[in-house]
Amino acid sequence: MECLCERCAKLGKTCCQEREIYITPGDVQRIAEKTGWNNFYDFCKASDLSYEDQDDDPMWAAYVFRQDGTRRVLKRKASGDCMFLGATGCVLALETRPLVCRLYPYSYNADGLYEELEEGCPVHLLTPGRTLEQELAGCSRENAYQWHHKLYAEIILEKPNHAYRSDLRPAV
Repeated sequence: MECLCERCAKLGKTCCQEREIYITPGDVQRIAEKTGWNNFYDFCKASDLSYEDQDDDPMWAAYVFRQDGTRRVLKRKASGDCMFLGATGCVLALETRPLVCRLYPYSYNADGLYEELEEGCPVHLLTPGRTLEQELAGCSRENAYQWHHKLYAEIILEKPNHAYRSDLRPAV
């Protein structure tokens, strides 16, 4: 039986082909340890300007974006696909994948997970009688809570971007 991601891929571009994937310092370490690579990410500005609108998540804005507006993202193939996207999905084991990938399609901010899912995940393609959690192996809400906690613990390892930090004032 095809997984939900495979059915989605038959309809057009997927999240692994259209989104820029931010990776934490911990993601870098996990991926490097498993792959032996260290050239799988770049620092670049968001190509989708709506991504820069982080009013609902000041912590994300303060730590993920650097002073020059760039952030660490996975490199992409010439086709636009994530460099770790294979014929049947991500070639990285679940425990090695970037935390934002593990969390998808859950919506979240620093305070926690939202009830609604991200737009774009084709829940209409679910096998009748199965939930999203059943279709996406390992993607339970319980796991998502753990990944969310880990994501924000790793985000604060980034150097804070004082331009976004309203609680920090320049010294006089």
